Formats: sequence, C-alpha cells, structure tokens
Amino acid sequence: MTKRSHKNNIHITKPLLPPLGDLIPYLEKIWDSGFITNSGFMTEEFESELCIYLGEKHLSLVSNGSMALALAIQVLQLKGEIITTAFTHISTAQSIYWNHLKPVFVDVNTSDFNIDINKIEEAITEETTAILAVHVFGNPCDIEGIERIARKHQLKVIYDAAHGFGVEYKGKSLCHYGDISILSFHATKVFNSIEGGAVICRDIATKKRVDALKNHGFDDEDRLVGYGLNAKMNELQAAYGLLQLKGITQAIENRKNAVMKYRALLKDISGVSFLEEQKDTKSNYSYFPILIEPKVFGKSRDEVYQFYKKDSIFTKRYFYPLVIDYKEFSIFKTRELPLAQRVAENILCLPLSHSIQSSDIERIVGLLKEV
Repeated sequence: MTKRSHKNNIHITKPLLPPLGDLIPYLEKIWDSGFITNSGFMTEEFESELCIYLGEKHLSLVSNGSMALALAIQVLQLKGEIITTAFTHISTAQSIYWNHLKPVFVDVNTSDFNIDINKIEEAITEETTAILAVHVFGNPCDIEGIERIARKHQLKVIYDAAHGFGVEYKGKSLCHYGDISILSFHATKVFNSIEGGAVICRDIATKKRVDALKNHGFDDEDRLVGYGLNAKMNELQAAYGLLQLKGITQAIENRKNAVMKYRALLKDISGVSFLEEQKDTKSNYSYFPILIEPKVFGKSRDEVYQFYKKDSIFTKRYFYPLVIDYKEFSIFKTRELPLAQRVAENILCLPLSHSIQSSDIERIVGLLKEV
C-alpha cells in the first residue's frame, strides 16, 4: 500500500498565518526601537486596536489565556468557592485552584453545552463568591439568567470567552458581559497572536490593577500593589496580533462558509447532531462539534475518531475527559453531571479552519457515512 502523503492530512485546525512579508515592517519597527517587551509601543497599539474592534474601553494584554483567567480571579479578590462547569478546558479549573479557591462543578445543557443556569442556585453556599461561566465553542451562555442569579446572591461573574473572539451577542461583543471577561489568542483560536490573551475590564481602575499584577505586582518602579506574576505580552506577539486583525473578518467569513457546508451535508445522517445558529448571536464559527449517538448511528464516538485517524483526518474529542474525571480534580466532585458526561463521551470536533477546502469537507462527511 502506498503511504499517504502528509499533504493529504486534514488537521483539526490550522493557525491563521499572515503573509510573512507583511510581518517584516512590524519587526523592523521593533528592531529600530530596541524595545521587545514590558508594554512597549506595539503592545499599546495592539490594546488600542483591539478595544476598537471589540467595542470595549479597557483591556489588558497578557501572555496567554490561562494567565488571563488567573489574573481575572485575582483582581476581583475572590475567596471561598466559585461555581463553574466541568465541560471545559482544564485551565478553567486550574485558574481557580491556583488562586487557592474551591471549584464547584455543575451540569450543562445540551442545547449549547454551556453551564445550566437551573443547576447554579442549588450549588450556592455561604462560601460562594462568583460564577465562572464558559462560552463553550464561542456560544453565548444564558447571560441574562446568570446575571439574574448573580444579582440575587451578590456574586461576581467571570466569563471565560477563550473561544469568543469576534462573537457578538445582542449587538455587543461577547466580552462586554459580566464583571470581567477573558480571551485567548492561542494559535488554535480563530484569532491568534501565537500565544497570548486579554483581560477585558469594566473600568480603568480594574485595568490598572491587572496591568500591575501581570508585571509582578508593580504599579510603579518601586511600589507593589499585590502578589503579582510575570504575564506580560511581548512586542513580537503584539505585532503579530496587529497584523492578524487585518485578515480576521475574511477568516471568519471563510469559517462560516465551511460550517454551512458541514450542516448541509450532515443534516440527514441519523445519529449525528450538531449545533445550529444561536439566537441573537453573530458567531465566529470557532469549532464544529458533532454529537454521535452510538445506538442510532451504529458506531461509538471513539470508533469514528479512530476511523478518521487511520485515514489521516485528525479530529478532536473536545472536551474529553471532563475536568472532574482527572484525578487531580475528582476530589472536587460533589454531584453527578449526567448531561456533561454524555456530551463528553459523544462529542467530536470535526476539522475546521479559515483555509479548509470544500473537497476536504466532502471527504470528511463521506467517510462518516462510510463508517
């Protein structure tokens, strides 16, 4: 048998890469300045352009999304317990743990895979200080429901919008909601600065505190305002991010077209379901997850995953396992999460990127029918 060329591989995603030549002028400016980190002119410009793009007044750039989450919790000076979801990347829970707080996990709903607001109140105790909700795959949580619960119980709301760059809910950036929101600019995201992230702040005082905490806690040359860490974005990442902004609109449009094709080809396959457009939402089409019902489809999710891999198509069981299924976080399991468990065991994200070809999508769906 002839070994398949790597050119025929289809990966779960591809990073949005700007033309290399377009990056050179940005690098030349950095080299001319001799300034490569510690909030230089390129980082300041990137923050300013992102605020314009997102329609926000204040944000602070950081080294990655995990640091953004850790800083968001720290800047709100939370204590005790934070209610969150187990159907998320491990970094969501780790950010709580690293702040010496207790994560309390509740179930999700199957309409968007986000935290089920009907399960939040029963988990609230005297120790609860916040809700950390995740806009899973960039799909908005029940923002009004979470806000209502938070007001009633005087809780802070943090949104993990790692997948949410460019998403709008009711005409506003998804980052506009809650007491504080975070973004990830990891290479696998719709928008990337290779690594990086941002903390979106509601006021200038919060931004200044984040700015200090990401710089070891210094808000002046010799004055500490807290126990900080080093989470600054460097000038090269900022330059890369600035250049990415020029191509992001077209990239999202390409992803939308790919998702539309997936939906059209998959709609009549029994035992396979997918998320439709969310109400009042302008999506960024960050991922294309499907749920496979083994009893109807005839094969399990893992069988499909392995079948694809043999044909050099690399899908992702995302998010699997649940956070509480890792032994390090199983100690925080206080209730059963049947819907989250069902989603985790049956979900499969199909390849999606700004550059995926129609022929690739046809091949992926064709193999799904074949299996």
